[in-house]
Amino acid sequence: MDDIHAPTVASGPASSGYSNGVPKQQLTLIELIAEKDRVEAELKALGQVLDSHGVNMNTTLTTFDGFPRSDIDVPQIRTTRARIIRLKNDYKDLMARIEKGLHEHHARLAERAQNTAVPSQASLASGSAATALEAPFAKVNSVVSGSPADFAGLKVGDSITKFGWVDWTNHEKLSRVAEAVSQNEGLPITVKALRLSALGGPSESIQMQLTPRQNWGGRGMLGCHLLPL
Repeated sequence: MDDIHAPTVASGPASSGYSNGVPKQQLTLIELIAEKDRVEAELKALGQVLDSHGVNMNTTLTTFDGFPRSDIDVPQIRTTRARIIRLKNDYKDLMARIEKGLHEHHARLAERAQNTAVPSQASLASGSAATALEAPFAKVNSVVSGSPADFAGLKVGDSITKFGWVDWTNHEKLSRVAEAVSQNEGLPITVKALRLSALGGPSESIQMQLTPRQNWGGRGMLGCHLLPL
């Protein structure tokens, strides 16, 4: 009979500063994002292993008198938990590297935009640099009154340029925005957007702190609807 508690995914490489033999500090931004996706997939699979046992990261594995429980595979659960802890630490490191890489990428784009600007366009230099630095990837279609998005200051018509670690380079039709929301319930997320000037001038860049949360009185954790651009 098959062991119903066996892992449903092969264990990944041991936690270290390497990915496929390459030091993580030498990985490109795209490679870092791919590694993040791999870690997320393995964490999800390992979570399913714990679910198959009917336990989580905090469930006690011993009886009231201190002996290992006989109704679950204690060694397997301990191994799975240890792997999850290592992967979560790796994930935090990857996210920090990705954020740094995105900042460097945006800085290069801004520098390139400034170097290619002609003198006659000097009055538009700041606007061009801002566009290259943070291109909008989503537009706010609706905001529910009293929602987290409303309290943060988000308004209909705002064009989102950054949502936590998500921007135009990696939003994947806004699926990454949903991930950022689920990963930060109860935690503030830095959101940057472009808002049209009331006087018809150029759009202004705004920044706010948006905290996703349940039970605010409406659907979802934001209370707004975004459309991909």
